[in-house]
Amino acid sequence: MPRTRESQVNQLSLGFLLSLLAVCLALSAFFSGTETALMAINRYRLRTLAQQGNRRAIIAEKLLSRPDRLIGLILLGNNLVNNIAATLVAVIVLKIANDQWLAFGAGVLTFVMLIFCEVGPKTIGALYPRPVALVAAPIYNVLATAAYPFVWVINRLTNAAIRLVGVKTDQQTQQTALSQDELRTVVAEAGVMIPQRHQQMLMAILDLERVTVDDIMIPRNEVVAIDINDDWGEILDKLRDTQHTRLPVYENEFENLIGVLHMKRVANELVRGKLTRESLREVASQRGALFVPEGTPLNTQLLNFQRDRRRFGFVVDEYGDVQGLITLEDLLEEIVGEFTTDPGGAAHKDVHREAAGVHIVNGAANIRSLNRALGWTLPTDGPKTLNGLLLEQLETIPDAGIVIQVGDQIFEVLQIADNTIRTVRITNAASTPSESDGG
Repeated sequence: MPRTRESQVNQLSLGFLLSLLAVCLALSAFFSGTETALMAINRYRLRTLAQQGNRRAIIAEKLLSRPDRLIGLILLGNNLVNNIAATLVAVIVLKIANDQWLAFGAGVLTFVMLIFCEVGPKTIGALYPRPVALVAAPIYNVLATAAYPFVWVINRLTNAAIRLVGVKTDQQTQQTALSQDELRTVVAEAGVMIPQRHQQMLMAILDLERVTVDDIMIPRNEVVAIDINDDWGEILDKLRDTQHTRLPVYENEFENLIGVLHMKRVANELVRGKLTRESLREVASQRGALFVPEGTPLNTQLLNFQRDRRRFGFVVDEYGDVQGLITLEDLLEEIVGEFTTDPGGAAHKDVHREAAGVHIVNGAANIRSLNRALGWTLPTDGPKTLNGLLLEQLETIPDAGIVIQVGDQIFEVLQIADNTIRTVRITNAASTPSESDGG
């Protein structure tokens, strides 16, 4: 019997054996390259193609939903053809030489498979994952059906083995959800696929949970409001001159808020001169004040505004004292940038350009607004206003003329009033000539 088998092998032509070896090497390259492509393909782009009705993408997504089965199928096929290739090389060597050349044949086969069946195909699969994966998906779909019993047995044995090291195979094996940090990376690396303006807006949306109402609120001392017990003539002047559509109304102290007055509800009576203190109080009380706890993230407050159908809220501390005012417009500016029609925007009221790289800035300006409007990187993890930042750095109430540098900006205090810094000249340090340059 052994002689009969040996004679049958000898009857096979060298050309047939070489052709069969070439087929095995080609199949090995196919399994290696497509495995890399299927594992490297962008799952979200694949899902988009599948939702658009691309049949190959649908098949690929179905295969990748059970990666353990797909990997089992690929490795089954790859190892099968590799073993056949090794046997064929041994037969070819024995046919044209003797057993002393078997080691040489194995070495040549290893080199050929490394270059043409592993490194080369895997590199192509990594560089062009989508076209390679979409071409391979229907083929694997057929192979998965034909080899299902073998793959099932392999998966059962493999899953049983990896459970011994504490890996639970009954859970979702492919996590497709992205964390917020990963989403930021995706947006940042989108390049020309997403316009820069849209990238900035998407990043701002993702950053909403990192920013609180304290960061963007209008400080209490800057809130334009009406004391119902003020001189009636002063109240009328304030109503006529205001640029705001909503004004808080309080009695004696700001904590005694009566409500929020919408100008369109009193405009007609104001023009006709028929507005009275009592009618003003009644209209303001119809819309009670919305109070927002300090430290509330902006994404939460945006949902609160939507739920309560409000555009206006008062930020209060743990003692119930009003700290400032937060508006829907301020919140939306965190996403889309400054509104040019906003009279309170930092780029319009608080900043005045004196020269190239030099600005005169209101000490009450919000630091985040300055950073956004002028592209600065002043620290925002401490005080919220420019006055607070400088007082924290100086640790005292400075005199006019004091100069201090924070980051890339040089600050010169111009005006001091009521123990606060009112006006500051800010110069970009990079635009200031050094002493050596002057010599």
